[in-house]
Order: sequence, then C-alpha cells, then structure tokens
Amino acid sequence: MLLHHVVEFAAIRTPDAIALVFGERSWTFAELWSDISAAAAWFADRTEPGDRIAIVSDNRPELIVAMYAAPMVGAVVMLANTRLVQSEIDALIDDVSPVMVLRAKDFDDWSSTSVLGAFMPGIRSRPHPEAEVERATDSDTATDSDTAWIIHTSGTTGRPKGAMLTHRSLMAGVMATALARPVGPEDTYLFPFPLFHVAAYGVIHLHFRGRPVVLVPKFDAIPVMEAIERHRVTTISLAPTMIAMLLDHPDRSTYDLTSLEHIFYGASAIPLDLLRRGMAEFGCGFGQGYGMTELSGNAVFLDADDHRRAATTHPHLLTAAGKVGPLAAIRLADDGEILIRGDQVISGYWNRPDANADAFVDGWFRTGDIGRFDPEGYLSIIDRSKDIIVSGGENVASLEVEDVLSTHPDLAATAVVGVPDERWGERVVAVVVPRAGTTVDTEEVLAWCRGRIAGFKCPRALLVVDELPTNASGKVLKREVRVLAADLLG
Repeated sequence: MLLHHVVEFAAIRTPDAIALVFGERSWTFAELWSDISAAAAWFADRTEPGDRIAIVSDNRPELIVAMYAAPMVGAVVMLANTRLVQSEIDALIDDVSPVMVLRAKDFDDWSSTSVLGAFMPGIRSRPHPEAEVERATDSDTATDSDTAWIIHTSGTTGRPKGAMLTHRSLMAGVMATALARPVGPEDTYLFPFPLFHVAAYGVIHLHFRGRPVVLVPKFDAIPVMEAIERHRVTTISLAPTMIAMLLDHPDRSTYDLTSLEHIFYGASAIPLDLLRRGMAEFGCGFGQGYGMTELSGNAVFLDADDHRRAATTHPHLLTAAGKVGPLAAIRLADDGEILIRGDQVISGYWNRPDANADAFVDGWFRTGDIGRFDPEGYLSIIDRSKDIIVSGGENVASLEVEDVLSTHPDLAATAVVGVPDERWGERVVAVVVPRAGTTVDTEEVLAWCRGRIAGFKCPRALLVVDELPTNASGKVLKREVRVLAADLLG
C-alpha cells in the first residue's frame, strides 16, 4: 500500500466525509484527493523518480497535499525544520540536492478550490530535455520500497542525518499505531506538531481510519484550545511539556475542552503529578508511544489502562515506554541497547554510508537507547546510550535522575547531563525550570534528591533557567543543555 492510497480509498468509501480542517477551510476526502491528484500531475511534469523536493514552511494544507502527491509519482519530499537558522536550513537543503525548493511564500496563492495555484508561483525547478517521456500519475509510478520522505534527525547528538522513510515503512508505522490506539467512528484529531517531524505519520493514521485532521500552524495554547472547542476535538497528540502548558494556562477555564477523550504523548515520559492532573482536569484517557524518526513512528505503546493503573496503584508503570507493538521485533544487546527489526524501520540514511554501517547490524536497527524488560513484558528506556554519565567509574542514567527530580513540587521541567570534571571524569549537573509562581531553593532540592537516590547519582550542581532548549516536538536537546550547563558553570 502506498501513501496516497490512504486518501484515494477513503475518497471512494466516504467522499463527503471531512478529511482536513485548517482555519476557516475544510476539505472532504473527495476534495483532498482531487488536490493530491492535480499536484501529483504537476510534480510528474517536473521531476523524475527519485528526485528530491525540499519544502520550507510552517504547517499548512499544501504541505499535506505535497507529502502525499510527490511520493505518488516517485519523488521524495524533504521537509526542512523551520525552527533552525537559515544556514542550518540551507545545509539540510544542500544535503539532499533537491531539484526544486518550495518555500512559504510559494504557497501564498493558495486557491479556494484547488491546490494548483499554490504550487505554480515562484518555484525553482530544473530545466528538462525537450524530448520527455509521458509519465503516468497513478500508483504504478512508485513502489512501496521507494523513499517517500526524508526527515532529518533532531540532532540531539552531532550533525543531523537524513532518515529515508519509504512507503512501506510509513504504512507499517501507521498500521502499528492503528492496532494499538483506539480511533472511533466519531473521532476528530488535532495535530499540533510541525509536519517536518515524524509525528506527521499521525495524519496518515487518521486518514487511514477515515477521520478528519484539524491542522494548526504550530502549537500555541490559545489557538489549540480554541480549535478543540470549535471542532469538538476528541483526540490530540502532545508532548508532556505541551500538556503542562495547557493545564497551567490562566485562560484554560474559559474554553470548553470536554470533548477530549484521548491524549497521546511522546518525546519524554510524563511526570506522575502531571498525569494525575491531566486525568482529573481533562477527564480523558492517556496513552504513550515510544518511537523515533528511524522507526517511521511508534513501535512501543503504553495504553490508557496502563495509565489508569499508574495514576492509582502502579506508579512504576510510568517508567515504562510500554509493550512492543505487533509489527516489530525488539531485543536487547549485551550492553542493554535496544535493537529493532521490522517493516517500519527506515531503509537507511541519505548519503551516509558511515551512519548506515553503524546503525544496522545483521538486519537489526540500533536505536542508541538503553532499555530493560520487566517480567510483565514492559520495556523501560533507561537512557540514551550517549546520555549515560560516567562519574567516578559509575554509570549514571540521566533519565533516572530526571525521574526523581520531576517529582519535586517546585520543578516544572528538568534535564540532567554530564559535565567534564578533572576528578570524577564527569559530574552530574541538573538544569531545571521552576514551576510557575515558585522559587527554587537549590540547596533544598539537592538535599531532597540525596534522600531518594544513591549519592553518586545526585547532581553536584543545580542550575535554574527560564526554559530548556527543545526541538519542535518538545524533546529536550541534551547536546544544547550540556553547552548551556558548561557556560553557566564557567
């Protein structure tokens, strides 16, 4: 099954059902399929199979159309992270050598009836030979092993790598989530993440289930709450930091959010007190997915029943990512690294044979995460292999320290890193954000921590900041936290 079949088949089954909502506009599946078909024909005239198309824009409907349409004719979409500075964006574009670059200004002529007006102005495309072979725009143009999207890794460590997501890997990710997450016949989904993130596979998932997607330009608490109220949104994906922003917003009580039934989160674990607040104040179920760009979505799931148990009698469940989904095989290497095999694993990294050689071993993908299974089959992520802190010869899992600090009532967010130390090799340093209306007493927090974990794991310093550096999905960028901590410590 190819990506565009998702909308094509939905347009056949339920042509008049709403597929996409953005601002004041909505598109039925029939209208969305018409736009995808027209855009695919436009791309077919200007690209060859395997050509890359770079897009630099915040969320808007044209991006969703392009993400279906270009791969339909064998082209590859690379969505650049718009949160980067221009030189970094240029580096991503140069990395894939695209035949055309579409920027936000190229979408300014969006037509009320067709996508074509959005794609024609301002597009820089290469000249083609005079003698061109007429190419079809049907599903035979692409195969499921073809690369559909290139998404650059978030760059938590080192230079971003272009992960090649194929039709097969994306559809496997969609199927894994469809089997693990409930989607009802009346559900409406709000997508607040940037479409240049792998979370965009969630759009395909809802379209696969024939349900509408409410798209917002970016996450902002007020527009998101307005959209939930206006469109009676029942399900939404958020990072825990976003959940906290909604709960803590002073105007939250002025919006009717009672339609919410499911909140799915990822990027990091959720603190127990935040889960309990969310369940009590939103009155909905929670679910978690563990995945990454290289898995074309999520492969491990902690469901609503698990979260209800965690909030009451089994709080230790929140330290688990969940149970392995039905379409992936997972095993642990001798050092505890999580290895994954399955159709949803990417085909490799664009033009990076060195990274491919390091990431793939005997058919298994090395996630770089350290994990463990408990007797019930729950997988816990102990740490990123690169985030293990070695202090005085002892390994310290930064996530373990963060889990302890996250339960302190005065802390809204925490990140624990290792900073070079002449005596200990590395010293454990915590960078924290205070909860609104509180003042952090660093000595009190450090003493509080010493009573809950082994002494060698406790932070040697605690640094208070207004916010932590994060990527577009809300994931804390440890590499930048290390730099920040080193600067603050002099």
